[in-house]
Amino acid sequence: MASSALGSVYMIPSFLDENNLQTIPPYVLDAVKQCQVFFVENERSARRYLKMLWRDMVIDQYEWFTIHKAEEEVRSQFRQQLQRGKTIGIISEAGCPGIADPGQILVATAQEMGAIIKPLVGPSSILLALMASGMNGQQFKFNGYLPIDSAARNKILKELEAESARINCTQIFIETPYRNNQLLEAILKECRPHSRLCIAVDITGAEEWIITRSIHDWQKNKPDIHKRPAIFLLQG
Repeated sequence: MASSALGSVYMIPSFLDENNLQTIPPYVLDAVKQCQVFFVENERSARRYLKMLWRDMVIDQYEWFTIHKAEEEVRSQFRQQLQRGKTIGIISEAGCPGIADPGQILVATAQEMGAIIKPLVGPSSILLALMASGMNGQQFKFNGYLPIDSAARNKILKELEAESARINCTQIFIETPYRNNQLLEAILKECRPHSRLCIAVDITGAEEWIITRSIHDWQKNKPDIHKRPAIFLLQG
């Protein structure tokens, strides 16, 4: 049971594309209005986002803490705010905090303390890409970023493809946008021709596209996705 003396935590989703606020449900604003303190991945962009969501918000009336990968100092500040009965909002740069984004360790701290935690619905590039991919949504695995080193990355790609084929699992991974083309080159070189690859680009944005093809077909028509937010799904 959660302790009523403690504060509570709202997991506040952010947009994937700043020109599409429609992806944020109206009840997120209701939650924001209840918050007194914000723990955020980037204070400047979080302030801008909340001001877009709520024009009359007086930003400087709230306490702000930067997560910094939840170092012990930040966890201590987080505990203090909960002990003071504060309502806390956690915001990451894009999508849902705690899902491939900072916030997880603070939420683990709140769980340990017995605080109420309320996750709010919002856009997740992982789920949106999977929904549109046509790949296995019953069994899937998010692998985050693959190694930068080419030999290590190629080894992992082959392992993910083999595991996918063995257990019928969709493998999902991401890359820093300026390295997208290098990752795509590696996938097309290392993976088998009949494996399927979905590339989801600019999700929820005006230039969004989500396409699933065989490795063989991608090799014949390779896109340029340099510096565009993308997510990759592979099924062997």
